[in-house]
Amino acid sequence: MSEPGSLIRTLSGRPAARNFHSYVINEVGRAIVSGDMPVGSSLPGDAEMMDRFGVSRTVLREALKTLEAKGLVEARAKVGTRVLPQSRWNLFDRQILAWKLESGPSPAFLASFQTIRESLEVQAARLAARHREAEHVRLLNYWLNQRAVMSHQPEPFAMAEFEIHRVVAEASGNPFLRASSAIVEFGVAINVLARVGDDLSAPPEGLAEPNAAGYEALIRAIERGDSEAAAAQMTALTR
Repeated sequence: MSEPGSLIRTLSGRPAARNFHSYVINEVGRAIVSGDMPVGSSLPGDAEMMDRFGVSRTVLREALKTLEAKGLVEARAKVGTRVLPQSRWNLFDRQILAWKLESGPSPAFLASFQTIRESLEVQAARLAARHREAEHVRLLNYWLNQRAVMSHQPEPFAMAEFEIHRVVAEASGNPFLRASSAIVEFGVAINVLARVGDDLSAPPEGLAEPNAAGYEALIRAIERGDSEAAAAQMTALTR
């Protein structure tokens, strides 16, 4: 679950695991991020985990290696596998952010996230206005239209809004900003969740209108190469 858009697809429910390997990763990772497996606790032994998830030792070990690479756990000889603190987690990992989204991020987490998101996206908008090409502008206009068309369908709407931000990062020409799409996607998902009801349905007026003028102004600023106006519009949109 590392491809762009996979985090937003969790808005409509948990995605089905594609195989036993991803099933173990999802179940253990979700338990760690939600706090069901507390920081500092040790994971059950191999035999218990194999029985619980119905997997072979090879599948279990590979899944734990993946979780270790994400910074969630650490395996030590004669000690076992223990849960690491959040300071060790790779918070740029799309899957970890999806688990955060499911478990409900704390206000402190969201405040820290907002600082990073704004700094990345505002700079991306500024650079996009300087380096955009005709294809970038075409895509931005296409996704702006899709954002309006899909206003009453939360998941497609969120995907369209995410694509606008993703194309801005792509147009920036900066490979590090391009690689930050998980941060962008998490921000869009959080914003959409805040505007839909408990049943994840769009309000009667739709989701597009509150920021429609802002997105229009952002794209027009990028199109005409006005970097400071683009940065100002992105600042407003990400707050």
